[in-house]
Amino acid sequence: MKVVYSAAHLAHDVERETYLGQPIPAYEVAERAEMIRTTLVDDGGFELLGPTDHGEAPIAAVHDPALIRFLEAAWAEVERARLELPYLVADTYPTFRMFEGMSPEAVARQPEPAFVGGRVGWWGLDSSNPLVAGTYDAARAAVDVALTTVDLVLGGEAAAYGLCRPPGHHAARSLAGGYCFFNNAAIAAEAIVRATGERVAVLDVDYHHGNGTQQIFWRRGDVFYASIHADPARQYPFFLGHAHETGEGDGAGENLNLPQPAQLSNDGYLVAVDRALEAILGRPGSILVVSLGFDTYGRDPIGDFALTTEVYHAVGRRVASTGRRLVILQEGGYFRPALGDNVRTWLRGVEGRDDPGSPTEEVARAP
Repeated sequence: MKVVYSAAHLAHDVERETYLGQPIPAYEVAERAEMIRTTLVDDGGFELLGPTDHGEAPIAAVHDPALIRFLEAAWAEVERARLELPYLVADTYPTFRMFEGMSPEAVARQPEPAFVGGRVGWWGLDSSNPLVAGTYDAARAAVDVALTTVDLVLGGEAAAYGLCRPPGHHAARSLAGGYCFFNNAAIAAEAIVRATGERVAVLDVDYHHGNGTQQIFWRRGDVFYASIHADPARQYPFFLGHAHETGEGDGAGENLNLPQPAQLSNDGYLVAVDRALEAILGRPGSILVVSLGFDTYGRDPIGDFALTTEVYHAVGRRVASTGRRLVILQEGGYFRPALGDNVRTWLRGVEGRDDPGSPTEEVARAP
């Protein structure tokens, strides 16, 4: 299988993030992608390629151009303001209750703040999304990784894997958040629709609901979104991801959320996978975009499922059995000792190669 990777992700060099107002060691760090890359190279069955530059137009087809401009300029604004910060996050956000009682017209007239500390809240979802000097370049490269993966599949590959970092599925049209700045999977799906005229499905198997992908395609009838994730009643992003959210307008019925309980087992997860794939196969289209997260793993520090490495081989095999061409894009996964093995096992399942077993599985199962 061809794997697309860019070292430009290293520019998004994050050491700290914020959780419930407290600075903590960052989970979404450069080592994640490097461990995946090393494991796939050592496997010998994967071919690494660099991305090609696709420009800004595919991003602007999905995201508000003003969000793009903010992310491009944000760190320069931090420097101009002489803010001695290790990273930029907001402490004030324009939540809907701030505008209660105001007409939509009055709300629409509210200007974007001039100060960068206000602008990051204007374009942000949460305080756990640190932006640093190299974030924009890394996020642009992640998009090129995703689009080059699309090119490979449109060019004849049955499946290809994009090692995207930063991840993307929490980024909405006009919103960055959840470690995400541009929505790699949504940009890929949009590019496929435009290139082929076909309907596209997105299968999101990250532990967290892809609120950004849902929002972008909420009223679209040409992209079906199915997500298997932790119940938002107890887990981020909290305010979206419920089963009753099924889309509106042209997108009515084109959104399937499958929220899951804590301590979800391998067998329970496979039931959810089968349900999502059944829905996907009930719709036309020849290409499936996969938002591939491994924070579903039983030892993940920010998840609470009970999955083991072996189930990922079965999931990859079942996704491949749909017969759809696969654009597979990396999202989350934060238990670094097992991350590379989990990715390799999933991709081996897609290829139909035997699962050699994970040398970290014994460690991962330890109490």
